Amino acid sequence: METANVHNKLILAVVQEDDYDTTVSELNQNGFFVTMLSSTGGFWKKKNFTIMLGVEESRTGTALEILKRCAGKRKHTVYSSMAMPTASQYAAAMPSIPMNMEFGGVTVFVLDLERLEKY
Repeated sequence: METANVHNKLILAVVQEDDYDTTVSELNQNGFFVTMLSSTGGFWKKKNFTIMLGVEESRTGTALEILKRCAGKRKHTVYSSMAMPTASQYAAAMPSIPMNMEFGGVTVFVLDLERLEKY
């Protein structure tokens, strides 16, 4: 086995469904091959994907940076109207209030990998 092809780390990354396509595309473009497992989150019962990557230790940081950038937590501004009784004459004139919301997030496990073979 050539040292250039030694995969000695296993990365398991639990990615939200909305972030899956972008994350896998970016990993593939950077030479990482992934295996995907469909999974469901425990608390919110939302669909997500667990991505498995066998990587060389020297490339672990690159893979983690891609996961963080493509699937990590990020903030978006969402506009929400104040709740007013519908019969109020001022209901239509109420401005939207900007609220910063946090979206996304990836949970990553990095494990030592004894052996990886492809047949």
